[in-house]
Amino acid sequence: MASESKSFISAVPLGEASPRIQLRERTALIEIGLVYGLILVAVWTPQGRLNRYVCLAAALATVGLSLRGCYSPSELGLNRPLSGAVVTLAAGVLLVGVIASLGLLLKSLGPPQPLPWLRAWQYGVWSLLQQFILESFMYVRLESLYGSRRAVLVAAFLFAVAHIPSPVLTMLSFLGALFFCEMFRRYRNIYALGVVHAALGLTIAASLPDSLMHHMRVGLGFLTYHP
Repeated sequence: MASESKSFISAVPLGEASPRIQLRERTALIEIGLVYGLILVAVWTPQGRLNRYVCLAAALATVGLSLRGCYSPSELGLNRPLSGAVVTLAAGVLLVGVIASLGLLLKSLGPPQPLPWLRAWQYGVWSLLQQFILESFMYVRLESLYGSRRAVLVAAFLFAVAHIPSPVLTMLSFLGALFFCEMFRRYRNIYALGVVHAALGLTIAASLPDSLMHHMRVGLGFLTYHP
């Protein structure tokens, strides 16, 4: 995959592109707004029946819109599990070391959260799902709107906003999403990114003080957290 992915706009002949491009841009904006809006509502809704319904609606919207979308498996990063895997995993190991070192510097602020095996396994699955939402759903649509390089920044910004008001997690999410989206832009492989995402998230949980991380909660859960 070339380092600069072609956007839809550059691939369509100019003489017939305008109506089709405008339609795809409007559709992309509506789809992004719908899924991202549901995610934000879920993040800021108290746990309970309403929250479960919103989470289910977000999941169904993501899956349904992905199935009816016009993106190929290659564009979605689904059929090249070895593409850029060595580079992505090696960079992930380096980032894990950086976060672990940061945890050593901050250990005076308190211990990290307990991390049972069941929760770690569940987070591994959730990490891959997050990569699908971030890359295979959000990024490919943003790419058609802004081009591949600008889409990296926009997707990272949206990903970070979803982690407000946790200051540490919001900052780390933005930096992490820049890395994830750039690797996806280059290699179109969500599987290696899912592994790295899981490793980074678990390292954050196991290394950084829970007094700062509030059990890795975001939105309303961060504000209402009690040790």
